Amino acid sequence: MTTRWLTPEEQRAWRAYIAASHLLEDAIDRQLQQEAGMPHLYYSILANLSEAPGRSLRMTDLAESTKITRSRLTYAVTRLEKDGAVRREDCPMDKRGSVAILTDEGMALLERTAPGHVGTVRTTLFDKLTPEQVGQLEEICTVIARGLEGDDPQAAPDGVPWRRRSTPCAGGSTNGGTRSGDLAT
Repeated sequence: MTTRWLTPEEQRAWRAYIAASHLLEDAIDRQLQQEAGMPHLYYSILANLSEAPGRSLRMTDLAESTKITRSRLTYAVTRLEKDGAVRREDCPMDKRGSVAILTDEGMALLERTAPGHVGTVRTTLFDKLTPEQVGQLEEICTVIARGLEGDDPQAAPDGVPWRRRSTPCAGGSTNGGTRSGDLAT
């Protein structure tokens, strides 16, 4: 097999992407740690739950929407439970599963934290782009995400550990609800 080395243009694009993504994630994490004492992942969990019907999601669906492994999600939700932001309940239709539910305290934390988070996302990313570049960024990221996740949303391609078939739970969603985007996960 012959290695397809990156062209100089591809190498520059790759390095620019790596630098930008690391710097952006660091800026977002620093802001959230300073204002709310939580990393970006925890904020994303709260935001995803806030946008779901009944502010609840089956854990497997929450893992998929946040793009993390179920074990990493379990650790994060356990921490959020200790802080009173989330609670877990058994899934009534599948005793092997559980549902994460955003508490009133978690919603209040999210509402206090969202303005600063959105401000950071805006100043570090969107204020630097033209409207045309925003559209291009969405298009490029969508193509990359679809390629990594595979075309069949029910398939579990190699390297996508959060994708699992899920059964519905009463009181919980299996599709994450409609994303409003107001909270800039």
